[in-house]
Amino acid sequence: MRINEKYKRLIKLFFTLGLTSMLIGIYGWLWTNHYNKILEYPFYRRGNWMMIFLYGVILVLFISIYGGFKVGYLKKANLIYSQILAVVFTNVFTYLQIVAIDKHFLNPIQLFKMTGLDFLVVVCWTLIYQYVYSKMFPPRKMLLISGSRSDYHLIEKINSREDKYEICKIINIDSGLSFLQQEILKYDGIIIGDIASHERNMLLKYCFANSIRAYCVPKISDVLIKSSVELNLFDSPLFLSRNDGLTIEQLFFKRMLDIIGALLGIVISAPLFIVIVFLIKITDKGPAFFKQARLTRNDKIFYIYKFRTMIQEAEQDGIPRLAEDGDSRILPIGHFLRRLRLDELPQLLNILKGDMSLVGPRPERPELVKEILEEIPEFAYRTKVKAGLTGYAQIYGKYNTTSYDKLKLDLTYIRNYSMLLDIKLIFMTPKIMFMKEATEGIKSRK
Repeated sequence: MRINEKYKRLIKLFFTLGLTSMLIGIYGWLWTNHYNKILEYPFYRRGNWMMIFLYGVILVLFISIYGGFKVGYLKKANLIYSQILAVVFTNVFTYLQIVAIDKHFLNPIQLFKMTGLDFLVVVCWTLIYQYVYSKMFPPRKMLLISGSRSDYHLIEKINSREDKYEICKIINIDSGLSFLQQEILKYDGIIIGDIASHERNMLLKYCFANSIRAYCVPKISDVLIKSSVELNLFDSPLFLSRNDGLTIEQLFFKRMLDIIGALLGIVISAPLFIVIVFLIKITDKGPAFFKQARLTRNDKIFYIYKFRTMIQEAEQDGIPRLAEDGDSRILPIGHFLRRLRLDELPQLLNILKGDMSLVGPRPERPELVKEILEEIPEFAYRTKVKAGLTGYAQIYGKYNTTSYDKLKLDLTYIRNYSMLLDIKLIFMTPKIMFMKEATEGIKSRK
């Protein structure tokens, strides 16, 4: 065990308490010394504490949703971005709350100043704390155990977090279990690549027995087992995997959420529709919208609506292909729309029609699915639920995430579905809209 490892939770708790205390304190001062004094019917002692308490609850809720407390887990920029986004949503919600209490709009200038001070606190506190945290918990020295298949993508992803992991050595599983067991003891943990289940199980048991961290990429069967229900009817535990999809109650409430959310989305984004149609028209004389065949639940084909971001007849040769970095087919306005995912807005109409849901696996093109199924037959599992405007793979994956990894992310959503999970993913969607790595194209193979 590394130095101070057992105190990591306490250190993270101190970061959480410090950040929230400062932000709540700033709001408490502004409320008692400004807004409460200009209200027609001001609050008194308990009322003031209630307003400050409500602010704290909303703040903690938004920071938790966006991952703003994950010091040492997210990168510095992502962590600060998450906290700033949470502060913005909290302060906007709080301003509307004050407006509702006083029954008329108040000058928001003081709230703007408070938000600017919040940003300063967030940036300074997080940078200082991340620096201290990195000194206390340096990157783990890792051993990667590879198999017959290339682990290039896995290595590339792990190397992108040099603040957390350092792959010091790569050994093939064919080197033998006894040799691997000796090598494992020299490192802070191991990363198990794409190897056979039997060998992987042996390594996991050895690491458990010796209190060594083990990281492994889950297989499809792992995702299914993890989301199974534990039964204790007998003296031998059983895992029940029902595999029935969503229940009738879940389908009903999910559809209600879709209808309400789509209607609200259309009303709120109506001005954007007009502006985007105008910009596409002056950039390229063609139609502002286009439709394309996609797959939804039970492999049903429907036509998805999107704002056109590419030149007309972008696939004139009839060969479907994803956008690449620097793709010349993308219109100038198309880069902006794709960057903020505004090209997806017309899919609110698909949701109202019942072709899609607010949350679910992204709808894929039948031609591309046919190609993927030849290599990954389990990819068909994604259509056990309706396709979605946003979803688990969109939040936690990227545009260029591999099909196999997208499948595992989507299966995680399908197997762990709940209304609360849908609401959480909807609230998390604004975060990824401004993250470049979430919308970047695939790397060109030229």
